[in-house]
Amino acid sequence: MPRMLDVSDAVRAEIGDEEADRLLAGDNAPGSYDCTSCRTPGDSVQERTSTVLFVGDETAVLAFAHATCLPSQVVQVTEEQLRGAVRSINADAGAAGGAPAQSVPQQGAPQQAPPNAAPEQAVLGVTSGLVLIAGELHPALVVEPTAPIVRPGSTGPGDEFLQLLVEQGYQPVPALDSVPPVLHGWSVLLAVGQLHAVLQPGADGGRPVAWWQAHQPLQVTDGWRAAANKHQQVLLYAAPVGSIGRQPREDLLRDALDKAAAQGRLVAATLPLAGT
Repeated sequence: MPRMLDVSDAVRAEIGDEEADRLLAGDNAPGSYDCTSCRTPGDSVQERTSTVLFVGDETAVLAFAHATCLPSQVVQVTEEQLRGAVRSINADAGAAGGAPAQSVPQQGAPQQAPPNAAPEQAVLGVTSGLVLIAGELHPALVVEPTAPIVRPGSTGPGDEFLQLLVEQGYQPVPALDSVPPVLHGWSVLLAVGQLHAVLQPGADGGRPVAWWQAHQPLQVTDGWRAAANKHQQVLLYAAPVGSIGRQPREDLLRDALDKAAAQGRLVAATLPLAGT
């Protein structure tokens, strides 16, 4: 039976016309599924459904989402992240009786790993939280390195973390009183409700690559995930080492962000949500 599937040009290019046509005809597409975004049941026979292709270094996995939750798209992930996402999707599908994730042929070449943009001893710490702006809660990520970041190739002292981000399009934040501008080409990757990576544009307009990625997928709260699905975007704030610290509560995190902004030590951008 034909399915009400949306297969984007990007997904079709990866899986090929023959596989895409089989999906649309219902040969390889499930009727019922668990939405890879909101985790609730869907039915591709009765409602518009998006095909979401997670592409790893060597394999690709096709998942399904309500068209109202996500558009059809290709999401670049590491092979390790892909295996973890497949385990989670299939475990949820088995428990709920839904369809498991499908491995599909990948037409494109594997994505090259991005070059390191910072000294190895510096690690980017990432904290998730909800930020209140103009009376509305927004999902946010706060990034702070564990050591000063110098420009690639530089051997001198100093910390150019904020300047490097400004050159990428991030904006200085004097106060947290408005949503920062959208930075196109960057995105935040969630898969199966967990935070996997912050993606930046690939070289020469290629697939996005990871600017930061979690060693293990990070859990986010239900409230954070709901806000991300509502807005379909995430606010990313970045500050140099020693500006924010590890704050145990969101009110303390907000205080630290306000102080960093007042001191001219905060940049930000709004990043679209990629994946789930």
